[in-house]
Amino acid sequence: MANANAGAGSAVGPGFDFKPSQRYPDPAVQILDPSFAKYRIYSSTVEQVGTGMRWAEGPVYFGDARCLLVSDIPNNRIMRYDEVTGSFTVWRQPSNFSNGMCRDRQGRLLTCEHLTRRVTRTEYNGKITVLADKFNGKPLNSPNDIVCKSDGSIWFTDPPFGIGGHWEGDKAAPELPHSVYRISPDGKLSLVTDKLAGPNGLAFSPDEKKLYIAESRATPNRVIAAFDVGADGSISNRTVVVDANGPGSIDGFRVDTDGNLWCGWGSNGSPTAKAEDLDGVMVFNPAGKAIGFIRLPERCANLTFGGPKNNRLYMASCHSLYALYVEAVGAV
Repeated sequence: MANANAGAGSAVGPGFDFKPSQRYPDPAVQILDPSFAKYRIYSSTVEQVGTGMRWAEGPVYFGDARCLLVSDIPNNRIMRYDEVTGSFTVWRQPSNFSNGMCRDRQGRLLTCEHLTRRVTRTEYNGKITVLADKFNGKPLNSPNDIVCKSDGSIWFTDPPFGIGGHWEGDKAAPELPHSVYRISPDGKLSLVTDKLAGPNGLAFSPDEKKLYIAESRATPNRVIAAFDVGADGSISNRTVVVDANGPGSIDGFRVDTDGNLWCGWGSNGSPTAKAEDLDGVMVFNPAGKAIGFIRLPERCANLTFGGPKNNRLYMASCHSLYALYVEAVGAV
């Protein structure tokens, strides 16, 4: 992985104080349904592995480099956590206010950029290739989250969240509806749907027959909906799997090999909600039942699986990056 950073090793900002549990099992890892017990490791506790960010998002793991990259959107940079040394440093700055990231089937970094309103690929030598920045001649809104299917196709959400103000990039008027797009293996950009309210996080089921998409502006409740995936890249048969009824709120999420959804979770801003009771990761089984909760001191925006065995859950949460070993394995 080429280092495209303009300031590697530079200091990060003020950290968020965190005290890990001194006892096993960690009370932060809560079993809501007996079926979750097998995923909790009795002697594994939540760790804070990096801090000093303004808003952490879009984590992606590089097993060949034993590191994880995470976007720090308002600081216009990508941070790098080294699993071997424990260092947490700036990897790329500026990052064009990057948000969601993943790897393609060749291991290259794919990045959603708010400032440039595009999706890019970082080549092995560090060169940046633009994969998508317009649709039907109009600029994309602000690509948000991204996944790569086993056939090499790239799927990403494009709500206008990143152009709504100056916090995540440059304020601008959207010229396209809230959409989900697909880049085919030959590089063609096509519209998957423009009928969703605030498409945000997305992930495939382990067999890739379903695509899950978080609708963060759905009413009356934010939801994760499942769609059947056609051979031509179309989606159909929308079914609500997770309904964030009440004060909870969904953002990015990942799926494990058993089909469970590990979801970034937090308060939706309701005056009756206690953030300290909601911030963390909520785990739902394939039927949409909440089976587990990982309580964090900060709201979790996005997460990914990593580690040598793909069983270390990395959680990008406001100012910090947290990690927890679990008995679940991330689906790839």
